[in-house]
Amino acid sequence: MSDKTLFEKICNKEIPATIVFEDDRCVAFRDISPQAPVHVLVVPRKPVTRVGLAETGDEALLGHLLLTAAAVARSEGIAESGYRLIINNGADGGEAVPHLHVHLLGGRKLEWPPG
Repeated sequence: MSDKTLFEKICNKEIPATIVFEDDRCVAFRDISPQAPVHVLVVPRKPVTRVGLAETGDEALLGHLLLTAAAVARSEGIAESGYRLIINNGADGGEAVPHLHVHLLGGRKLEWPPG
């Protein structure tokens, strides 16, 4: 059996995190190294390695992650001013944890291009 990812452990509450939302499909929590005043990660409870490895059966879950990120943006008070959603895929894409997650960033003007 493979080891659990950091995010699986957070979803299972084996590792503490500041959770801002959770339901039966995902958990949203504050990033421990925020890159903006609001930096929340929206993580599926199902351990999908990365978006590039998601399967057709994950379609509803992927949509749920984006809708959840939008709802969290509203609850964090950044929906009107704007925010950015980021999904990193692979090492060159900036992926640090091999568990699909959506970064929700906002609370300040975000520049383009990013990094």
